[in-house]
Amino acid sequence: MSAYSFDFAYAYGKPEARAIIRSTPEDFLVEETIRFEPTGEGQHVYLYIQKRNTNTEWLAKQLARFADIKPRDVGYAGLKDRNAVTKQWFSVDLAGKPEPDWQDFNNEEFSIETVTRSTGKLKRTAVKANRFTLILRELKGDTAELESRLKKIKEQGVPNYFGEQRFGRDGNNLEVADALFSGEKKLKKHQRGIYLSAVRSYLFNQVLSRRIEAGNWNQAVPGDVMQLAGSHSCFLAEEITDEILQRIEEKDIFPTAPLWGKGELQSGAKARELEMDIISEYQSWLSGLEGVGMKQDRRSLCSQLGDLSWQFAENTVLSVSFSLSAGSYATSVLRELIDY
Repeated sequence: MSAYSFDFAYAYGKPEARAIIRSTPEDFLVEETIRFEPTGEGQHVYLYIQKRNTNTEWLAKQLARFADIKPRDVGYAGLKDRNAVTKQWFSVDLAGKPEPDWQDFNNEEFSIETVTRSTGKLKRTAVKANRFTLILRELKGDTAELESRLKKIKEQGVPNYFGEQRFGRDGNNLEVADALFSGEKKLKKHQRGIYLSAVRSYLFNQVLSRRIEAGNWNQAVPGDVMQLAGSHSCFLAEEITDEILQRIEEKDIFPTAPLWGKGELQSGAKARELEMDIISEYQSWLSGLEGVGMKQDRRSLCSQLGDLSWQFAENTVLSVSFSLSAGSYATSVLRELIDY
C-alpha cells in the first residue's frame, strides 16, 4: 500500500453507482485533435493512426524502423492510453528519403487513416483536445441519480484532477521521486520527468481537493490566479470584482492552483495563504523540484467538457461521449460519475 493518500474530495459527492470500464479496448475510444492543420507539403509526413492495445512510444519506434529513420525523427503530440482504441497524429521526417508504401505498415492492431505532409516535426504541445467515447458496463445504481450527476457535470464541469495513472501503481512514482530527492536513487535527466511530474501533480491535487472541501474550487477568492478558457494566459485577481464574477459565471476564466517549481508563487492574499498552508507540508518535495530547475506554472482547477452526451442501454450499459482540452483526464470525469 502507498504511504500517500489519494482520497481526494468529490465535487458532487462520492458516487454510489458502480460500473466496469475498459471491458474491451473498444469501450475506451480516444480521438485526438491538434492545434493546426498540416500544410499538405514539406519533408514531414503526417500520419493519423488508429491503434488498439498499443503504446504510443512503441508505435513511434515501429514507424522509425519502417521508414528507416532515427527514432528522434518521429514526432507525436501526446501519449495515449494503451488499453484503448485511440486515434492520434504522428510525424515522420523523411528529409531526402523515399516515401514508403504506408499501407504496408498496417496490421490488426494499428492502421493509418490519413497521410499528409507539413513543414515541421509534430511537437508534444500540439494537442488541442481529445474526444472520448466510453462504454460503462454492468452498471448498478440509480439511473435518475446518474442523470442528475451528468447534468451537473455538463453545466459546471469537473475538478481538473490529474488522473491516478500519473502516480503509478500504488503511488510508486512518488516513492521513486522521494528516493531521487534524498539521493538514494540516481536517474539520468531524461528519465526523471515522469517522477517529477507525479510530485507536482500530487501537490496540485491536494490544493484542488481542499478547495472542493471549502466549496470554492470553481469560484474565485482574493489573490487567485485566473486562467483564460482555452488558453495558458493568466492574471492575478487581487480583488474579486463584479466583472470577475461575471466572467467566471460565463466560463470565460477559471481559478488555478500551482504546479510547483523554481520562482515566486504567483498567487496572493487568501489564495496564496490557502496554497501555502497545504504545500508547505511537503518541504522536501518543494526543495527537490526547485533544485532540479522545474519552474512555477499554473493549472486550472476546473475542467469543462465539450459536447457531453450520454445514452443508457437497458439500464446496465451507459455510453458517454465528451471532449476535453489537452492535459485533462477522462478518469477525472468518470470518478465524479461512478465507482469504477
